[in-house]
Amino acid sequence: MKDLLHKQIIPEGIEGGSTVNRLVDNMRNTAFQGRNLALARDIWVKMLEDDTTIFFGLAGAMVPAGMRKIISSLIEKRMIDCLVSTGANLFHDCHETLGMFHYQGSEIVDDIELFNKGIDRIYDVFASEEEFRKTDEFIMDWAATIKDRCPITTREFFYLLGRELSTSGKTEGILTSAYKAGVPIYCPAIGDSSIGIAVATGIRNGIYDFTFDVLNDLLETTDIAGKAKDTGVIYIGGGTPKNFIQQTEIVTAFFNNCPSKGHKYAIQITTDAPHWGGLSGCTFKEAQSWGKISKNAMNVSLHSDATIALPIIATATLDQAKDILKKRKPLTFNLEGKLEIL
Repeated sequence: MKDLLHKQIIPEGIEGGSTVNRLVDNMRNTAFQGRNLALARDIWVKMLEDDTTIFFGLAGAMVPAGMRKIISSLIEKRMIDCLVSTGANLFHDCHETLGMFHYQGSEIVDDIELFNKGIDRIYDVFASEEEFRKTDEFIMDWAATIKDRCPITTREFFYLLGRELSTSGKTEGILTSAYKAGVPIYCPAIGDSSIGIAVATGIRNGIYDFTFDVLNDLLETTDIAGKAKDTGVIYIGGGTPKNFIQQTEIVTAFFNNCPSKGHKYAIQITTDAPHWGGLSGCTFKEAQSWGKISKNAMNVSLHSDATIALPIIATATLDQAKDILKKRKPLTFNLEGKLEIL
């Protein structure tokens, strides 16, 4: 019995002048999701210490909810190496980089009245439909300038869009940070977003022919994973970004006709539960049955609202790993055209 009753729960008080990192340190000695939050910080730091190639999956309305600068900081400070996102988050990032906004609203509202006033709602966030249309038009018109590069991967598309926004945008954001830092961005379900709608509108209006090469996205991310010493994953929510990253280890094994070694480190922040059978709540233990996660992986599933957990974990990780990050060498990519890992 003593081998099970050896580590005490240590209650912690509060004190003025403490840091986020110290707060998270103290959470190691607690339980439930507080303890998991501390474990997530520790795993992220371990990834950085081990020079792991870190894939970051971004789902949910994180940019409208105010997480945009955190994601761009992760890119700028080399806390992640590759971003796989929903198209919606990248559209909203483009929207804000162009100088437009999302607004605090309320979930207790007459949505028919909002529709009549041209206001779109994302839970307690409001946005102007008229301003969204301006971003749609910007993307549609800009796509005409790169139509000759089609078929084009989503990675190259967002690299070029980041370059454009670096000169024509009003502020820095995820796309501009990734362009400047040489961090690749992939969007495997780009048609399921306002970016896809904008480009499809250009096709329907006869402005251009345009084709996304999402299968080369798959080849490229597999190449990144295959050439890495080790890989780690961080998921905000689930959806397509999560599975697209998960499968890189499977595809690498398939291409090389060998067993999958799986991702060595894994962090997930989710509000979903596994018993519904959906990917957003899927555990890393389940992923091990596929070979997506290593048998000996350090992993944690943190059940929390990402708008609460991500700022805390990212801040604590940055503080804990600041010396490591100064020495961390960026991955070297040729992002202009075909991806080359140099």
